[in-house]
Amino acid sequence: MTSKVGPRGISLANDRPKSFRLVILSVTTVSAGRALLKSIIIMIIIARMNLAAVDLNLLVAFEALMEERHVTRAAERIGLAQPSMSSALRRLRALFADELFLRAGAGMQPTEKALALAGPIGEALRQIRGALAPDRSFDPANARRRFTIAATDYGDLVLVPELSRLLRMEAPGTELAVRPLTDTTAALARLERGELDALIGGHLPDSPRCVRHRLFEERFVCIRDGARASRSEALSLEDYASLQHALFSAAGGDGLPSVIDALLARHGLKRRVAVTLAHVVAVPFAVAGTDLIATMAERVARRFTQLAEITVVMPPIDIPAFAIDLIHTSRAAEDPALRWFLDAVDRAAGRLRH
Repeated sequence: MTSKVGPRGISLANDRPKSFRLVILSVTTVSAGRALLKSIIIMIIIARMNLAAVDLNLLVAFEALMEERHVTRAAERIGLAQPSMSSALRRLRALFADELFLRAGAGMQPTEKALALAGPIGEALRQIRGALAPDRSFDPANARRRFTIAATDYGDLVLVPELSRLLRMEAPGTELAVRPLTDTTAALARLERGELDALIGGHLPDSPRCVRHRLFEERFVCIRDGARASRSEALSLEDYASLQHALFSAAGGDGLPSVIDALLARHGLKRRVAVTLAHVVAVPFAVAGTDLIATMAERVARRFTQLAEITVVMPPIDIPAFAIDLIHTSRAAEDPALRWFLDAVDRAAGRLRH
């Protein structure tokens, strides 16, 4: 029997079903065995197959295809030649009695059955890797590690400063690189390819290959020039609609002006937007010293009350709050440093929840 070890640390053996049974026997002897067995049982039930028919190497290939959506890139990801990956895909299709991945443009799209299998298969492989991996720990105080995230303007202004302070206190040898999150689809693809460690912001898209963690919710407030309004000012709906508005509108931004317009339309009202800005940080300064009003995220607005000499007032309509989320992949299960970092993000967000 010849074997090859891929970059993810799982043997790519030629002795297919037998080697998989041996892995199960060895892994179930460790403390993670019960969770592992449960994950694999779930996978087997969904696939409606016999355990003896399962080839661990095929499951690794399935995971790579699901994440890459491209045969050549999936092959490179786990150290196989392209013909070998094509052969693995044929065997997967026979095993699951489904096409699994269909050609779409330059890549492939998973079928409904492939999407249903992705979670159980991924969890089973994560359990195996975790059980077989050596005991690794992460010492933040002495670590040298670069973490790269993409964040919206909101994340840059509100969460990143808290995160930066936490990292300087607990992990001074680490680096934090923050990329702009303007194209959410492209950012999600970079996250799935491992080019980013996490995404932070509001209104981020879903992905079956990523994990979403709610950090906190944000509500909307209005801001006005500090010399023209007081904090106790009570705006009527008519006043709000008649004032000239400054609007933040950029791809991937955290504001939802269409929601506000729809709420006003229910009352037969329409606002006039006098200034549209591409960056949320510019909004308070556009309002200061003018008769403009703007509606924006409260935590952003309150950071500029003194710097831009603006006043925060409550809107006269109930605008739905929006969630600020942390999105990451399952790589954290195999990376203690990344697990620590994601926990650090959550703890930084905890300082903003009240």
